[in-house]
Amino acid sequence: MDDSTVVITGGSRGIGAACVRAFAREGATVVACARNTGPIETLAAEFERVEAVRADVRDEYDVERLMETAARVGGTVDVVIANAGINHGTPGEMPLDREPYARFDDTLRTNVRGVFATVKEAVPHLADDARILVTSGSIAREAKPGMGAYAVSKAGAEALVRGFGTDLDQPVGVVDPGLVATDVTGGQGREADDVAPMFLWAATDCPAEELDGEVVDLRTWKKATR
Repeated sequence: MDDSTVVITGGSRGIGAACVRAFAREGATVVACARNTGPIETLAAEFERVEAVRADVRDEYDVERLMETAARVGGTVDVVIANAGINHGTPGEMPLDREPYARFDDTLRTNVRGVFATVKEAVPHLADDARILVTSGSIAREAKPGMGAYAVSKAGAEALVRGFGTDLDQPVGVVDPGLVATDVTGGQGREADDVAPMFLWAATDCPAEELDGEVVDLRTWKKATR
């Protein structure tokens, strides 16, 4: 990926940080953002071609500047990983009927509108063969008790993937790595570094027709790469 430019939102920790490391090790120019750039700047110091940008995906002007920075640093954008997400609460203990309005609104503003802004603002800078990956999970498709606005937001993000997949020339797909140990999952699941190669595969070797508007899950990745 020596000539590739990759934009990763939510790059300061968890899956995002693991993807920053994985793509940087493959030689890509990585432009990573988060609300707090401290951890990304520390990460960027380890790699020559990682650029840390402060951006809040809830703010379309921040996202616009993020994509302009990526285009300025690396030319056209080859891969976008819309990974920024938030969960206000403890998984399994957030019944929808008890969700505060403010918490519901901020979850959807980050996890749905943030994906919308990320893809929309990337479009003017995308390479013809670019790929857009959106991080999600089975909770978007399989209801479980107590998952509140988070589950709703992931379903919304996957609906955006299907819509953009229809409207854009470049493939847009969901990457579902299963349960990963992050702040969002309360630390439960496999290590983020173990699933980062799945994003590399989705960005490069996964057949475009199997990605576009679809969900690429752990089983699909393992079957394709075993």
